[in-house]
Amino acid sequence: MRDPAAYSAHERLLREARARPELWRLVLGLVIILTLYIALNSVLFAVVGRLLASHRDQGLLQATSAFTTLVLLISFGFLTLGVAVAARQLQHRSLASILGPFSLFLRQFWQVFRALVILGLVMMVLPPYGMGEPLTQNLALSTWLLLFPLSAIAVLIQTSAEEVLFRGYIQQSLAARFRSPVIWIGLPSVLFAAGHYAPGITGENALLVAVWSCVFGLLAADLTARAGTLGPAIAMHFMNNTIALLFISLPETLSGLALYLLPFGMSESGLLRQWLFVDFAAMIVSWLTARLALRR
Repeated sequence: MRDPAAYSAHERLLREARARPELWRLVLGLVIILTLYIALNSVLFAVVGRLLASHRDQGLLQATSAFTTLVLLISFGFLTLGVAVAARQLQHRSLASILGPFSLFLRQFWQVFRALVILGLVMMVLPPYGMGEPLTQNLALSTWLLLFPLSAIAVLIQTSAEEVLFRGYIQQSLAARFRSPVIWIGLPSVLFAAGHYAPGITGENALLVAVWSCVFGLLAADLTARAGTLGPAIAMHFMNNTIALLFISLPETLSGLALYLLPFGMSESGLLRQWLFVDFAAMIVSWLTARLALRR
C-alpha cells in the first residue's frame, strides 16, 4: 500500500495544491469548513425542527424516520460546500481539481461501483446465512422502492462529502507538503476514525468501530492515490453505505430509509462485534476488487 511508484497518479491531484502547501492554509481551511458546516446545519435543523414540532419524539439527530434520515444525509452537502469555499479562498483551487479529471473520475467510479455490485451479489449467495435472528421489516417494499432514487442520491451526497474532505482536501493538502504516505494517508484516516468514535451510541464497540473506520480510510486513501481521482473511493464508500443505510440498517440511528433493520443494536457486544469482524473481511475484499477493476 505504500509503494511510491504505485502512487504516481496521485500527482495529478496535487499540482495546484503544491503551489500553496503551507500547513496554516489546511488548518484555517478546516476551521472554515467546520464553521460553515455547523452554521448552515444549525439553520437547516432549526427549520426542520419547526416542521417536526409535533413529532419531536422522532429525534432529528437520530434520523429514525425516512424524512429525518434524508435531511441528515443531504445536510452533508454543506461539508462539500465548505471544502469548495476553503479550497478556493486559501489554495485557489476548484472543487473539480480535488475530484480529479471529470471524465476519468466518472469512468473510474463506474468501473469500481459495477465491480462491487457484482461482488455484493456473489456474497449474497455465500455463507454465513442470516444474522442470528430474523430481520425486522422497516419500510413497506412499495414505499422503499418509491423512495430509493432520492435515498440513493442522499447517500451519494453524504459519502461524496466525506471523501471530498478526508481523501480530497486533507489528504491532498498534506501530500502537497509531505512526501511520506504515512503522513498523508495515515493522518486523514485517524481523523476519519475519530469522527466515527461515538461511545454514547456504540458503547463497548466504540473503539472497534473507530478502528474499522480507520482501516476503511486507509483503503480509500490508497485507492485515491493509485487512481488519481476520488471516483474509486466514493464508489466504495457509496456501495458500503447504500447497503448499510438503505438495505439492512442498525435500528438506533440513520435507519429511516432502510428496508430491513438488524436484530441487534450498535452497543450490542455480542452479535454486532462478530459481524464487525465479518465486515472487516468484506471491506478488504471490496478494496481488492476495486483495485482489480481499476486495472481493466
